Amino acid sequence: MSALIRALEAALFAATQPMSIEAIARHLGQGEAAVREALRELAAHYAGRGVELVERGGRWHFQTAPDLAHLLRPMHEEPRRLTRAATECLAIIAYHEPVSRAEIEAIRGVQTAKGTVDVLMEAGWVRIAGRREVPGRPVIYATTPAFLAEFGLSGRRDLPGIEELRATGLLDPVDEAYNALMGDPKSEEALRQSADGLAPGQESA
Repeated sequence: MSALIRALEAALFAATQPMSIEAIARHLGQGEAAVREALRELAAHYAGRGVELVERGGRWHFQTAPDLAHLLRPMHEEPRRLTRAATECLAIIAYHEPVSRAEIEAIRGVQTAKGTVDVLMEAGWVRIAGRREVPGRPVIYATTPAFLAEFGLSGRRDLPGIEELRATGLLDPVDEAYNALMGDPKSEEALRQSADGLAPGQESA
């Protein structure tokens, strides 16, 4: 095992959070190409063992092999109970990121308390990703590498059923919300009727 691989192994074991290739290269004073090759070799070395080296969202860390996780869960798991509202918000952000609060509310059909998103941010699963370049410049949210690691996803492409959900029309509200924020009169009317409990094109009494 080369000196670089040994140093890489030690750095990742000591790290308090997953590390990107760029961060590892800076920490070890090595080129990114060399670090990338060393990561491949180290991952192969640990493949099939009780602890594995994995990449999640562009960041690397050691984790317990999935088939052994049940042995450690009773000792180390810290239960994190999310309300239904928080669970819905997390799912919406994951599928639509970056997404604003107005877009989240358009999909859920109800207002979202500020504390709901705060809970997800405190858990480290959601972050502020900037502001939408529309009137009012609303804050937009996205998931974090910690979210991917928590749910065992390499990237958002591993989220299940996005095309199936889109085919059912369940994902249409976020598109309407975005268009409304961009000033599309038809989308604004659709959102107003949705808020009033009316079908598209139906007039209120």
